[in-house]
Amino acid sequence: MTDFAFRWQGGFPKIGIRPTIDGRRKGVRESLEEQTMNMARSVAKLLSESLRYPNGEPVECVISDTCIGGVAEAAASAEKFARAGVGVSLTVTPCWCYGTETMDMDPSIPKAVWGFNGTERPGAVYLAAVLSGYAQKGLPAFGIYGEQVQDAGDASIPEDVREKLIGFARAGLAVSILRGKSYLSMGSVSMGIAGSIVNDQLFQEYLGMRTEYVDMSEFVRRIDEGIYDPAEFEKALAWVKENCAEGPDNNPTHLQMSRERKDKDWETVVKMTQIARDLMIGNPRLAELGFEEEANGHNAIVSGFQGQRAWTDHFPNGDFHEAILNSSFDWNGIRSPYIVATENDSLNGIVMLFGYLLTNTAQIFADVRTFWSPDSVERVTGHQLSGAAAGGILHLINSGPAALDGTGEQQKDGKPAMKPYWEITPDEAKRCLDATSWRPASVEYFRGGGFSSDYLTRGGMPMTMSRLNLVKGIGPVLQIAEGYSVDLPQDVHDALDKRTDPTWPTTWFAPIVTGKGAFRSVYDVMDNWGANHGSISFGHIGADLITLASILRIPVSMHNVAEERVFRPRAWGLFGTDNAESADFRACANFGPLYK
Repeated sequence: MTDFAFRWQGGFPKIGIRPTIDGRRKGVRESLEEQTMNMARSVAKLLSESLRYPNGEPVECVISDTCIGGVAEAAASAEKFARAGVGVSLTVTPCWCYGTETMDMDPSIPKAVWGFNGTERPGAVYLAAVLSGYAQKGLPAFGIYGEQVQDAGDASIPEDVREKLIGFARAGLAVSILRGKSYLSMGSVSMGIAGSIVNDQLFQEYLGMRTEYVDMSEFVRRIDEGIYDPAEFEKALAWVKENCAEGPDNNPTHLQMSRERKDKDWETVVKMTQIARDLMIGNPRLAELGFEEEANGHNAIVSGFQGQRAWTDHFPNGDFHEAILNSSFDWNGIRSPYIVATENDSLNGIVMLFGYLLTNTAQIFADVRTFWSPDSVERVTGHQLSGAAAGGILHLINSGPAALDGTGEQQKDGKPAMKPYWEITPDEAKRCLDATSWRPASVEYFRGGGFSSDYLTRGGMPMTMSRLNLVKGIGPVLQIAEGYSVDLPQDVHDALDKRTDPTWPTTWFAPIVTGKGAFRSVYDVMDNWGANHGSISFGHIGADLITLASILRIPVSMHNVAEERVFRPRAWGLFGTDNAESADFRACANFGPLYK
């Protein structure tokens, strides 16, 4: 299949730039037309140069045909934006304008206003007035106001304004891309894990998404009836044999499967990968083979596979297809990752999707398995933790499905990294594959066999761990922990890793501690984490996650993001400024889900 031509055929939302102006003619408006429109053009240029869609193309901006001086021009702009597929609204102005006459009234589109900080005209006065109107009408908007006064002829965008424009636009686009897409539940609840109880109300009201469901027997049907591309299967199997090294079998001799059975399992897991992808996004090749209904897919931007135990007690586990789909490459080459949640943990799938849309990079799905204190590490290994790990580390490990990008074998500025697919070289993809071995699954866990990816994440990468939890009476709540991946001496890693299942991928993670609250210590991070899973993204993206959450009206219960990096709608300050965490909960409860 042609991934880029077909997968993103629906296109992406655009950013609408609204230049607003003082409507008084015969001198006032005329003197401001050029400056106002140039503000819009400069913002459009900044965003198009700074942001990319998941397919790697620059973000598109649409500018209103005229400056907006009153309600008729506001309506004309709204009509143009609707026709153009605008999903994010950004108003810019250097002057006073008529607030409620010029404001964007669409309740479902994320919106922000940049009021130019200059003394010649009162742009800041309009900013305050229109944000007051947004709050009064229950339409929260972000306010952007530069710290330094600029001259009227200064067409530059100050650095603090640039950061807020880009941060808002990045989060707003993520929200807009979600809308109308699906979460595909492949199977049902895995081993009583609450996160795999897919909550359709959460997806509908908070994310604007559908929930789609298929039984795992659909995999059996498609395998038995040949509902997959056989030519691609042969290509994929040859690629697997060349690039996916099989590691040692840790099972007791009497439980080890025969070579013939393992070879058959490889064929099955490759077909499962094709089928899971086709279920998510469809495949025009299936229509050519006579399967027109199956060719459509479920328009799923994220999915989850139940696996345990209804599937894995009898069939090969889902580790291979989860790992490969979540990675940025496969037998078809380097491409954007798919987002597939292990054990159908839809809540972890949501934050994996958040991280992906904010960074365009693969996400690591992991159990938040163990807190290793410095004393415990020294007792077991004799090693003293130091550097970023001095306060202890979290062992992030899961049953084999983590994205292979998580090896850290890609590089950015000479350091380990996880990159957007368009920056990944074939050599980097090969290094990720070479750093991974595919271990025959532990039969005690997976009676049906299969293969688990085994790798060790390289240390020194900035990372952000996040998790969405559902709380009765509150709704969704987000948790965020920024930190770093950590290198341990090989013998220390072996001693700690072998205490659990050594056939699974490991990331040693050291959260940044602040000395207070849930980040008083690394132990407190672990002790306050809301579930058994977490999503790990490359980079410190906590501020972007907070901005995104506020647009969706999802409160953040714990984070270690510096206060000056937090950016929420201006109305949040009206719920209290002394305790921003409590104000966030009150604001989200007051305004309610974005799509309710």
